[in-house]
Amino acid sequence: MQISKNFSLEELTSSARAKELNIDNTPTQEAKASLVALVVNVLQPIRDIYGNPIIVNSGYRSTDLNKAVKGSNNSQHMKGEAADITAGNPAKNKDLFLLIKESGIVYDQLIDESGYSWIHISFSKGKNRKQILHL
Repeated sequence: MQISKNFSLEELTSSARAKELNIDNTPTQEAKASLVALVVNVLQPIRDIYGNPIIVNSGYRSTDLNKAVKGSNNSQHMKGEAADITAGNPAKNKDLFLLIKESGIVYDQLIDESGYSWIHISFSKGKNRKQILHL
């Protein structure tokens, strides 16, 4: 299912680890609605202002998949509210991070993970903190 010009539901739910472990990573209806909101409000606007492809490394994670990848017990990935993205390398990710930070796009969390190895971005309907972290 195509959600926007540049993002599909399949790329936000695809997981090599889930396939490897035979874990069902089908989102609930609520998580699916949250993924649509994430794309419409955050990912597609980021892609539009960045003007280059953005790769989703991790989007939705079922509870079982989140446990398998040792995700946080309260991970927004399990709600369909978060995606880990990359522009290709740490230098490009840093540029993308700064662009997002200055863009005015409303997000819940913007996290530089491991020296810009990837960027975690989340959106939560009605309660976005615009929290910026460097982990």
